[in-house]
Amino acid sequence: MQWIEQMNAAMDYIEANLDGKIDMAELSRLACCSAFHFQRMFSYIAGVPLGEYVRRRRMTRAAEELCAGARVTDVAARYGYDSPTAFNRAFQSVHGVAPSKAREGALNAWMPMRFSLAVTGGAPLKYRLEKLEAFPVVGITAAIGSELAENFQSAPALWARAGRENVIPRLLQMARGPLPGLLGLSAQFGEGWRYMVGVCAEKAGEGLEKWDVPACEWAVFSGQGPMPGAIQEIERRAVLEWLPASGYEYADAPDIEVYLVPEPQNATFEVWLPIRRP
Repeated sequence: MQWIEQMNAAMDYIEANLDGKIDMAELSRLACCSAFHFQRMFSYIAGVPLGEYVRRRRMTRAAEELCAGARVTDVAARYGYDSPTAFNRAFQSVHGVAPSKAREGALNAWMPMRFSLAVTGGAPLKYRLEKLEAFPVVGITAAIGSELAENFQSAPALWARAGRENVIPRLLQMARGPLPGLLGLSAQFGEGWRYMVGVCAEKAGEGLEKWDVPACEWAVFSGQGPMPGAIQEIERRAVLEWLPASGYEYADAPDIEVYLVPEPQNATFEVWLPIRRP
């Protein structure tokens, strides 16, 4: 399938550039999605953050070269480490031994990753398709990391802040637009990523930020359960199970969480995944 081919093209690019700079813009181009969405998809599918995968592959290559007789300083420089101390730390974190001892002990080999379509699921994943014109959202925002694990920490922290600062009642009074209730949005801005707790509204009041969500088609997944685990599981299944088999790919628009009943212990919610035909 084209989606799998695109992901594997991105993996081939990583493999060809382990001893150089890995350009996120080129990865995004090959995967046909934004850098934010590529790193999110990679973390869901691979089970490790992209940065950790690259580090493991580089240290696997480094071990092979050291075992073949290369000098530690040469190998460290080849894989981007100006400091021997930093290279030693990275090497030991993967192999459990110092680079100087690579030929004396057991090493860990992390093989190049390839993607394929597997039969998954057994539980239904409720969804529908929607098309919306562009609309504005307003709310409070915070920077989030490019890795999925960081997202899963940063987003709940912003919700906790919204609760402490009594922002949510104010936002709900402002809500006007195509999506009801409270929203959580993840979007890329230049080289950075941000998360918003907000609502559909035309004007941003004091202390609030406004984003314009572009016109897009969306796959909408519904769910219910305790937060944040329930919605994170729906997001994971949408990307890991539905998207590869759907004939769609990620579109350049924010991921949106819609909280219809924002009860932490038993929320009712929807995950809006931006999609497009290849």
